[in-house]
Amino acid sequence: MTLSVTNTLTGEREEFEPGGEEVLLYVCGLTVSDDAHLGHARVWTHADVMHRWLDHLGYDVRHVENFTDVNEKIVARVGEDDLGESELAVAEGFISSVIADMRGLNLKRAAVYPRVSEHVPEIIDLVETLIDRGYAYETNGSVYFDVTEFEDYGKLSNQNLDEMEAQGDPDERSEKRHPADFALWKADGVSPSDVAEHRKDDRPLGEHPPSGETWDSPWGEGRPGWHIECSAMSTTHLDDTIDIHVGGHDLVFPHHENEIAQSEAATGQQFARYWLHTGLLETAGEKMSSSLGNYFYVADALEEFGPNVIRTFYCSTNYGSKQTYSEASMAEAEERWERLERAYEAAVDACDSVDARTKVEDDDLRTAVETARTDFATAMNDDFGVREATAALLELATAVNRHVDGGDEYDYVGLREAVETFEELGGDVLGLGFGSEGASEGEAHLADDLIELVLDVREAERDAGNYDRADDLRDDLEALGIEVEDSDDGPTYRY
Repeated sequence: MTLSVTNTLTGEREEFEPGGEEVLLYVCGLTVSDDAHLGHARVWTHADVMHRWLDHLGYDVRHVENFTDVNEKIVARVGEDDLGESELAVAEGFISSVIADMRGLNLKRAAVYPRVSEHVPEIIDLVETLIDRGYAYETNGSVYFDVTEFEDYGKLSNQNLDEMEAQGDPDERSEKRHPADFALWKADGVSPSDVAEHRKDDRPLGEHPPSGETWDSPWGEGRPGWHIECSAMSTTHLDDTIDIHVGGHDLVFPHHENEIAQSEAATGQQFARYWLHTGLLETAGEKMSSSLGNYFYVADALEEFGPNVIRTFYCSTNYGSKQTYSEASMAEAEERWERLERAYEAAVDACDSVDARTKVEDDDLRTAVETARTDFATAMNDDFGVREATAALLELATAVNRHVDGGDEYDYVGLREAVETFEELGGDVLGLGFGSEGASEGEAHLADDLIELVLDVREAERDAGNYDRADDLRDDLEALGIEVEDSDDGPTYRY
């Protein structure tokens, strides 16, 4: 079965056929006006799994994901606490935290992470091209895209131009020929009213409110419009035509619609072959959003749950569907991850034990491995179906546990194949960290030795009758993710 994807542009399921030897993948990145929350990370993680599955299929992937570091929301945070005294300084701080979050979630690195501030010359060149080709016009130092000149405007969002709402700030609308025209270049800096609108605190604007960065251009001092940025960065680092464009479903209009219009008007080529949009992450029935205040920062989630539980949570729902974040959904993800991890560890322990035999054959186990691989591939080739792919690994976990619990001798070959399946499909494709999760063997042994030392101290406290102190030590271990179980033979533990 070959890979097929649901293309937002056509509304159809289509067989995936890249345009060249390399798959060109662009992901609309974050506007860095705050730390990232789990809604942002959902897009990242699904794009990461797409990248990993394409790698698994043998494609060479060039993955580009931008940082939008020029935006009025960033300007509004200038001078807040210790964030920085300029737009780019504020952006730098949040870019640093986003990169840490990405590494914490075990995301593959993109080929490049371009920033808007680095690509102003390319943006200006692109705007000039659109003016020269009759698709854009200058008014009072600003430049707008003329949507009436682009015949296919509205084809991604399936909207009729006559029924579209006006785009941009009210102050812009008097300058535009059509209400749906959108800004490619904005004269001057950010207005005080925009700064006030996006403030997260009640600081007064003062006599000299921040106005953000500006650059010289053929139309005067100004700043790039939002939509032109991604077109400039994707064509700079990929090509005029890319294979896959990924982003949240809330970006279909106006951002992605405008990307198509300006890119295809400038180059005369199709901008993206496949548009893949992730459903929104919701909590309590509303989109998780910084503006609504119902978000959970990625850094906090990593500290509470760890990367494997978060990735397992995302893999419980396919990318195109909405997903609900709740305590119950995270508890379910934690239980699924622990099932996979326990089965993996049981397979490793049994495979490496003296009871693993060359001539022992468990047909049920070996069939389960083969079935898991087949079902996993079928699911992933069916529009990156991570939910069904995860279910295939959970079925394998059941088969492994049944085999390990079923006798005193083990099928070495079957167990080795099961371990490799968990590592290859669960690890390399879904990005789950089996075993020591990246720690070296020496570090893992040191951690075990330290836990054993704490347990010895705990036993000494219990023998001395200091039960409260012993309970405190157990609670401290559990807070670190180490579950202690007491038995007649002494305490045992697991991560």
